[in-house]
Amino acid sequence: MRIPVSWLAEHLELSEETSAETLADAFVRIGMEVEEVTHLTPITGPLVVGRVAEVEELTGFKKPIRYCRVEVGESETGEERIRGIVCGATNFSAGSLVVVALPGAVLPGDFEIAERKTYGRVSEGMICSARELGIGEDHDGILVLPPGSADPGSDASEIVGLDDSVIELSITPDRGYCFSVRGLARELSNALDVPFGDPANRSIPDDDRPSRVVRIEDETACSRFVFRRLTGVDPAAPTPWWMQRRLALAGIRSISLPVDVTNYVMLEFGQPLHAWDAAKVSGDVVVRRAAAGETLATLDDVRRELDPDDVVICDDSGPVSLAGVMGGAGTEIGRDSNDVLLEAANWEPASISRMIRRHRLPSEAGKRFERGVDPAIAAVAAERAARLLVEYGEATISAGRTDVGEPTTPAPVTMPLALPDRIAGVRYERGVTVQRLTQIGCRIEVGTSADGVGVVTATPPTWRPDLSQPADLVEEVLRLEGYHTIPSVVPAAPAGDGLDAAQLRQRAVSRALAHDGYVEVLPFPFTGEETLDAFGLDDSDPRRNALRAANALEADRSLISTTLLPGLLDSLQRNLARGRRDLALFHIGQVVLPEKEQQALPELGVETRPSEESLAELRSALPAQPKHVGVVLAGQRERSGWWGSGRAAGWADAVQAARLVAETVGASLEVSAGETPPWHPGRCAELTVGDTVVGHAGELHPKVIEALELPKRTCAMELDLDALPLTERRPAPMVSSYPPVRLDVALVVDEGVPSGELAESLRTGGGELVEEIRLFDVFTGEQIGAGKKSLAFALQLRASDRTLTQQEATEVRDAAVAAAHERFGATLRG
Repeated sequence: MRIPVSWLAEHLELSEETSAETLADAFVRIGMEVEEVTHLTPITGPLVVGRVAEVEELTGFKKPIRYCRVEVGESETGEERIRGIVCGATNFSAGSLVVVALPGAVLPGDFEIAERKTYGRVSEGMICSARELGIGEDHDGILVLPPGSADPGSDASEIVGLDDSVIELSITPDRGYCFSVRGLARELSNALDVPFGDPANRSIPDDDRPSRVVRIEDETACSRFVFRRLTGVDPAAPTPWWMQRRLALAGIRSISLPVDVTNYVMLEFGQPLHAWDAAKVSGDVVVRRAAAGETLATLDDVRRELDPDDVVICDDSGPVSLAGVMGGAGTEIGRDSNDVLLEAANWEPASISRMIRRHRLPSEAGKRFERGVDPAIAAVAAERAARLLVEYGEATISAGRTDVGEPTTPAPVTMPLALPDRIAGVRYERGVTVQRLTQIGCRIEVGTSADGVGVVTATPPTWRPDLSQPADLVEEVLRLEGYHTIPSVVPAAPAGDGLDAAQLRQRAVSRALAHDGYVEVLPFPFTGEETLDAFGLDDSDPRRNALRAANALEADRSLISTTLLPGLLDSLQRNLARGRRDLALFHIGQVVLPEKEQQALPELGVETRPSEESLAELRSALPAQPKHVGVVLAGQRERSGWWGSGRAAGWADAVQAARLVAETVGASLEVSAGETPPWHPGRCAELTVGDTVVGHAGELHPKVIEALELPKRTCAMELDLDALPLTERRPAPMVSSYPPVRLDVALVVDEGVPSGELAESLRTGGGELVEEIRLFDVFTGEQIGAGKKSLAFALQLRASDRTLTQQEATEVRDAAVAAAHERFGATLRG
């Protein structure tokens, strides 16, 4: 919204020292965003009013060129001075008053005017357009002043108004009333505490006789409709210069007097108007929704197919206007139109907003209607426009006024008098709340509640439909008092014990995985049916029983994840697409596991805080949301380089990630062969703690890898972190200063014996002196027999208080082998 400072000042009692910057600062203080303050650039040198004496059309050029003889005032001897000026504009004729920059003048942009030869003639100056003078963007033609507005040779700077400034503001959607001089001047009045003269405070003559019959069939779409008829309008009457200037500074091009008047009143009051050619309207006027198949040719010469949701204005011929958005071509004001109907209506914002987007017709009128227009000023705006046409267009106002519908009044809002103080944490002076609410136009009643607390009941004005609850009134008081008066104080942190045990456990697991080379990601917490199909999950799998988001961000990912793997694999794919090849990612997050027949959540209101019983009912209805930890690996786990060849990530790395998590939280994790999608049935480990299955790890199934276009041998692990025992004290590594003893053991067992379980039996048999067991070789062949395999383990033994003797180490090894023999029939390889 661009607005000249002189227009705002017309409705405020400002001192002469008040600058545009002062007004801009006042806007900012009350929460409005100022985009720019533009001062019209003063023009140095001779800038005068000229009268075109004669026009000669020059031929032989690609564009229209005219050589004009222009009267620019009298010389010292009293003779009329005439200058020859070359000009390319065609919107003027002999006798027109124009603005002339004579040689020596410097226009905005340091454009110096000099006498020069062009197009075969000597040009002794320049006839200026609005953009060349810096008062607007119109460059389609030169600036033509109304007849009689000045004498040739007069100083044009004062007439043009080059001492003005323009403030450009960004108006938020909830403040539609600020799309007008009326609204902005009222805001400045409140910010500066200066008197304000409401331009809409005008008398309207009583006249109940309708100028034309109007029926509103859809009262939801239109709450008020006003017609005012004028006859004898001079279609050639020029728009007064002061109006042209204000429109130009506001960014609106002058077209014709009737159109300019409607635009001017729209900017002044915020009420869009539309001028109809009354001679082209037949029969009664009806406001309704469009019927299927109806069309309308709009003012932009486009025939549009109407939607049944569109609001249209019709006469006997059908739709003649797209309500609040654009008029119809059939009732357009033409050059010979002298019988005019002025329309001022109030439309439902939601309907207008949908129509603007449906037909792609943004406009200044639509911008105001979709944000809400004051329904009480429709008749005032129509009367204001009618009187301007009488004054400048020689029109006559016809008897009778059509005024259908009743303006709606916002509902009263009651709040405690001290609520603004309590919300802001500031003790305002007594009476501030009533004063500020009165300033914005509220009708105030002060009273006492049943419990003896002072309350204020405010009935918002018709132009403030956004004031619907106590919080809105509080915002107005705080805004007008100034947000800068609210101190910025950091609240004291309440005493506490810091992170709880579960949070400390999660942090420890994150650090352990990060130290092991994994990178944490935050994947999208939603998935789709296609991903679950790719995982090979059947209907009986509980991971299939996922809740569906009612307002999903992506239609193909509307299921709330029951597993972390979809999000992790999506992050893996995204990194692969960006050129990464060796990846180890992890994520710790909640999954949602609803029951087969999930209990519906109770609906809680927002009027008051829910009771403890209601909160308990809500909590009991929530599905289980355990915290899981998951990892995915692809590419090389150990990079290759000058030091040697690398090692590809494998299922054992996924299992080791699970062991790392268990070790970090102090849980005893058992690893055994498992089989569950989406893992490879022969390369899947089942992870248990006690008798509880807490997760799985291993290599993904080849069909899953193919369906999701993942690298071959992609591995993953997912573990229920909440299922692990929660210990307040996690184990710390034991550091011994005594040397270790290393022994190798090769055991022959059946091919079906899991290496992990065999290693666990060695650890159990060897006792607490066994510090580490590592499998370093697997061998099968005729030497050890059919159906057998040889597993070679490296045992590292250490005591915390002494150096182990050879005999002690041998006894530990023998005990470990004996335990493996007892459980699996393992024998030492010869």
